[in-house]
Amino acid sequence: MGMTIAEKIIARAAGVEEAHAGNIYVVELDHLMSNDGTTHLTIDMYNKLTNKKIYDKNKLIWIMDHNVPCDSPKTAASQKKMRDFAKENGITLHEGDGICHELMIEKYVNPKELIFGADSHTCSYGELGAFGTGVGCTDYLYAMVTGKSWVLAPETLRFNLTGELTNGATARDLILTIIGKIGANGANYKAMEFVGPGMKNLTMSDRICICNLCVEAGAKTALMEVDDVAKDYLREHGREACDGFVSDPDAKFEKVYDIDMTEIVPVVAKPHFVDNISPVEEVKDVEINEAFLGSCNNGRIEDLRLGASIIKGKKVAPGVRFLVSPASRDVYEKALEEGIIDIFMEAGAIVVNSNCSVCWGSCQGVIGEGETLISTGTRNFKGRAGDKNSFVYLGSAATVTASAIAGKIIGADRL
Repeated sequence: MGMTIAEKIIARAAGVEEAHAGNIYVVELDHLMSNDGTTHLTIDMYNKLTNKKIYDKNKLIWIMDHNVPCDSPKTAASQKKMRDFAKENGITLHEGDGICHELMIEKYVNPKELIFGADSHTCSYGELGAFGTGVGCTDYLYAMVTGKSWVLAPETLRFNLTGELTNGATARDLILTIIGKIGANGANYKAMEFVGPGMKNLTMSDRICICNLCVEAGAKTALMEVDDVAKDYLREHGREACDGFVSDPDAKFEKVYDIDMTEIVPVVAKPHFVDNISPVEEVKDVEINEAFLGSCNNGRIEDLRLGASIIKGKKVAPGVRFLVSPASRDVYEKALEEGIIDIFMEAGAIVVNSNCSVCWGSCQGVIGEGETLISTGTRNFKGRAGDKNSFVYLGSAATVTASAIAGKIIGADRL
């Protein structure tokens, strides 16, 4: 029987000729990423071990991004613990360089790799043909100490993309529409594989956006074939443009979805669930208090360019706070060079450093009781961005920017 991309990556990591969904495999990890959200907990558990050792420090990448700069003495203490442990053990540590997933994609991820990340959006790495998946502190610690873990090979849902995005729709609208179609539990412990002739019309930024949000449908991972677009990205970022795996013609898929991208329209996810999807044009008179453009999903230079093209020469609506956070230091520097930061500042936006910011909801830009946020963040659960009685809508960079200008949720075509 043929194998899917996910099964081939697991077989490689397990050192076996074949792997198939439903079976458990002991695998060796290529990278282990952790951020300041939970690393201090991993360190506490590590310090309780009788035989302390790190299997391979070169596989560990630790990134401070959730609360940067830190927001409280408690955060400062946990980050100091992370900083000191990394220095003592020779672990690569990024502080102030950007959001963990953006940095991993810019600097570390390669095709065919199996990567654990102590963050649920590790599935972002699929656009480079890598099996990235989020794990908790205990699984992370075991892999950190042994270099190995176990994986139950997932079934695969295949999404055949045709056409191209039109009508002002973006990749963000595409993946939100797919999540709305299959539901927040529609891909529970599945691999979501994206293929088809429409892939050639998607940029790397588009592909990252799509893979990143797959966990919001419950996915174990997200995967794409490595084509010329992905190889060009690898070359541009100093890595070998190697081939990835492709699914065999006789591979078994649990279900295949045909998605015509020409039918996608701008949408929003309404409170308090990511699969509560509605076309932007059907959302009427929802006034906002805050807008956020950033996160590991929509904080890349392409997103900032799109937002800047909409807001140039205009102003943020009175009474609205518009926060903009580039996803990494590299993105920030490009935005400075292109004058994008100036455009946002002149419009009255608040441009902050590269970090999780409003999406994380525990530091910059939290919203108060009864307030409404329109965000390019990853989640809109109750209380996600502040007070439990606040409201979070999710939309694309275009929708968020247009809404910041209008003071209410609106599509960019209605400005």
